Amino acid sequence: MNIAVVGTGYVGLVTGTCFAETGNHVVCVDIDANKVKRMQNGEIPIYEPGLDVLFDRNTRQGRLSFTTNLAEGIQSAEIIFLALPTPPGEDGAADLKYILGVARDLSGIITNYKVIVDKSTVPVGTAEKVHAILAQNLGEELFDVVSNPEFLREGVAVEDFMKPDRVVIGTQSERARKVMKQLYEPFVRQGNPIYFMDERSAEMTKYAANSYLATRISFMNEIANLCERVGANVDAVRVGMGSDSRIGKRFLFPGVGYGGSCFPKDVQALAKTAEDNGYNFKILDAVMNVNTTQKHRLTEKIKAYFGENLCGKTIAIWGLAFKPNTDDIREAPALYLIEDLLAAGARVKAFDPEAMSNVKAEYNGTVEMAAEQYEALIGADALAIVTEWSVFRTPSFDVMHKLLKNPVIFDGRNLYDVEVMEGKGFYYDSIGRSTVK
Repeated sequence: MNIAVVGTGYVGLVTGTCFAETGNHVVCVDIDANKVKRMQNGEIPIYEPGLDVLFDRNTRQGRLSFTTNLAEGIQSAEIIFLALPTPPGEDGAADLKYILGVARDLSGIITNYKVIVDKSTVPVGTAEKVHAILAQNLGEELFDVVSNPEFLREGVAVEDFMKPDRVVIGTQSERARKVMKQLYEPFVRQGNPIYFMDERSAEMTKYAANSYLATRISFMNEIANLCERVGANVDAVRVGMGSDSRIGKRFLFPGVGYGGSCFPKDVQALAKTAEDNGYNFKILDAVMNVNTTQKHRLTEKIKAYFGENLCGKTIAIWGLAFKPNTDDIREAPALYLIEDLLAAGARVKAFDPEAMSNVKAEYNGTVEMAAEQYEALIGADALAIVTEWSVFRTPSFDVMHKLLKNPVIFDGRNLYDVEVMEGKGFYYDSIGRSTVK
């Protein structure tokens, strides 16, 4: 098939590249001329494991190309994916100006039948708004609007796209249904389902899924905080809970809160949708409040140890991205910790395998970046672990002990076994477990 993908952010670039990998011809469109030029020159603007191999192969073989010209990009396309930003507005609602703006542009240049697909995470009713804008200038026979939410996890997005648990497609058009079924059949050959439903239900499915996962995370963080007070071990509790087939093991790891581009804005947007429709979604309010508090949990632990005034103290941070295997720092818990530490007068030295350039640009020299993980520890009064990169899981504790001014670790991801740490000579404070002193 001939496919156009409008927007080359995280979702758009992964979507376009993976569709090209199955033999489709894909043109990605973006208004950022510099970004398009970089991609035309073979440079990927995001870090995502495995994407570089597919990107290189499909650009070399001519199935994946890039342009800033919307009319040129969609000219031959049978399907047009809208993978545009939907940032939260001041009231928490998803801002649809980019999607609706492109819909207006498309209404003036489409001349033959095309399926317009909302790939971005959008509020319930967005497909109808896009349809209404297109219908102002186009006959109904020239287009269908479909909702096709993405369920990609940063760090494993290529695998998620190529082998999806399920594909959700919202359409009431039989013509569009056939086109989308043909497009996705190569991705579900092992029998995973394609679920067809109405557009509103598809839009709600995405918000419901992300909000539920965020709820599990916040619930476990509350359990962890209570475990610390009653002397229980949250690791044992997590294993005991997760063995129940009704609950399952995933998204039960406590930590310092969720971040990224999806969970924070999607929970907020769903709460706003409920509010706009006269419903008080009390659970979501609690989820957001717990997550905000949890992002300051390591700050509380550091101040409990050193005191409120951190002037003269140097804190090393391992992990800046909101999760491992990405360079994405949007709503990353590490940024909240950095802000707290700087406000309390501390000096911050940080290391992350991929996200340091993004943080450096954000803080303009106020945070010192280390060339490798142990360099960050030199002369530091304590180490705070914020992102669970694999490289942090089995460090040399002897080297850490020598480099740190004080052998103190605040672990926001519970990377190390408490019993093991008892024999290492560290003060070790983690989430929901006893503190090693």
